[in-house]
Parts: sequence; structure tokens; C-alpha cells
Amino acid sequence: MENKKAILVLEDGSYFEGEAFGRTGQAHGEVVFNTCMTGYEEVLTDPSYKGQMVVMTYPLIGNYGMNEEDVESYKPHVEGFIIKELCDYPSNWRCTIHPVQYFERWGIMGIHRVDTRQITQHIRNFGSMYGVISTESFDVQALAETARNIGTVKRDLVDMVSVKKTRHIEGPGHRVVVMDMGMKENIARSLVKRGCDVYVVPCHTSAKEILDLNPEGILISNGPGDPQDIPYAIETIRNLIGKKPIMGICLGHQLLGLALGGQTYKLKFGHHGGNHPVKDFNKGRVYITSQNHNYALRDDFCKQATVTHINLNDNTVEGFVHNEYPIISVQYHPEASPGPHDSAYMFDEFVGMMA
Repeated sequence: MENKKAILVLEDGSYFEGEAFGRTGQAHGEVVFNTCMTGYEEVLTDPSYKGQMVVMTYPLIGNYGMNEEDVESYKPHVEGFIIKELCDYPSNWRCTIHPVQYFERWGIMGIHRVDTRQITQHIRNFGSMYGVISTESFDVQALAETARNIGTVKRDLVDMVSVKKTRHIEGPGHRVVVMDMGMKENIARSLVKRGCDVYVVPCHTSAKEILDLNPEGILISNGPGDPQDIPYAIETIRNLIGKKPIMGICLGHQLLGLALGGQTYKLKFGHHGGNHPVKDFNKGRVYITSQNHNYALRDDFCKQATVTHINLNDNTVEGFVHNEYPIISVQYHPEASPGPHDSAYMFDEFVGMMA
């Protein structure tokens, strides 16, 4: 692997010098850190990371290479990948391609040999911020200005990652329509595993078009960005409430809350990792969960719903049920990928609502 100089510059002027891998040039996005020790394939291909550059806190990445089975979508969605050390010689019988070749194939920029501990502490102390990776210019002030300008641009990230036409995954059981806001594949796998007949529809699909598919349940998926940037989805969900059983996951959870009249706010540095403790009040148990979000619902978000889950690290809302309609919603990822499968029972509860 060629040792090509690269630099990461944050919007506040902080900079970190290292070496590039994958594409050269410039990449930019919101810089967040992920605390998973494994699962970098799933992280790279999670559509929720569209618009973001991910710092992996675990120091060695790439030791088991890449394969086509452990991905969460057909392509990577991160804008950039920031790691301490990239393994030169992956060793795994399932490996089909070296991470460097994978990044080059998809045109993704990576930087390694940087102090990821220092970057993580900086983001933890000052909050997530926009940044630029560059192999062309090393003018820190100019790159910091570029990063600040990127942060002012509003984009419909959901529209960029959602399917463009309806996709059918045949199953013998309950018909479920998934509103694709940036769905991870393991959500569909989790439903199919439970016998569901799954229709994945584009994010702009209307309530009428969804109901015309005659679903027994509707799932609103995870996805990238600020939920308040996609009012069309909020309006669609508002028109579905009370019509069918509904489940929300991550961004879908936030959209459900907004559709019910609640409010969201941005977290200081988000929750990104596979080790977040969540208490389920109904079961009286604590589960370790996989999470990936920068926004959360306010705890007084809706008088029509009851909070059922909280994050034990910061007491943020992690789940709710509607007091009248068959609606359940969680902020974390019960499908995991990566992370523990402790909370996969939420899919069983959703299927039970359709019985």
C-alpha cells in the first residue's frame, strides 16, 4: 500500500496528519466516532452514515478483510473513514477483497495513522463537527473554512439512500410494508426470518400507496440525517397512524415522535456503537444495544404515548408505545449488525401486534 500523505481538518481548525488509503482528493462530512470493536463492514455500508465521516475508536481495522455477506447495503455510504491502523494482511476464510481495494472500488477516502483517541476525545468534549480529509491541499485554515461551509448545506440524505422503486421479499406470513428511510438489510432479514412478506417502498411513497398494498403492519426504518429535514415523511406517517400496527426504528422512531406532535433535538456527539445499555421498563431488564443516531426525542414529546425505554448513559428516550393505537418504537437497533442481539425480541412484539 502506497504511503500517501493525508490530513483531517475539523471546522474548529483542529487537524490531524496521517496517511491516505482508497480514493485520493478531498472528502467531507460530519465527523462522528463509533465504539464497536468489530463490525466495520456493517458500519461502512449502513445508509445511516450518509453524510458522515466515521472515526473507529478500536485501533486495528481490516484484520478480517471484506466480504459480500456481512454488508448492510450494496455499497458503502460513509463519506470518509478515519482509523488508527489499517491491517496490511487480512486473514479470514470468508474474505473476498482487501479493504484498500474495496475503498478504491467504491471511491471512498480513508485516513489512517492518526491519533483516533485524541480525535474521539476532541469530539466528545466539543461535540460532533464537520471535517475534511484531503490529499491535495494542506492549508489548514482553508480546509477548516470548507468544513464550516459544508455544515450549512441542507441535503435530503434520506432521498439519496432510499430505494427508487418498490422491492418485494416474499414470505408466507404477515405482509409488512417497510418505509425505506435508509434501511439496513438486517431489518428485512429479521422480518423474513419471522415469516413476513416484506415490501420495501421508497421514502416518498404516500400513505394511500402504502395502504393500497394492504399491509398488516408498517415498519419505518432507520436512516441518515435530521428527521426535521424530511417533512414529507412526517406527513405520510401522520396519515398512517391508527390505520395499521406500526413500528419505528432509529430515524423511524424520531419521525413517529414528530408525527405525534413531539420534538427532537441534536445530541452533543450522538450514540454510535454496540455497547449502549438501555432499560426496558415493561420487562424490568437492561439490554445492551446497537445504536447509531445524532438526534433524540424529548422526554415530554407526546401525551399520547408512554416512554418504555431509556438510555442508562444519559437518560435519553430509547422507546415508546402509543396509549391507544398499536404502535411501538425504539431509538436503538434491534436488528444489531453490528452489535448484540439482546433486543431482537422487539421484532417478535411487532409480529405479535399483527396476529
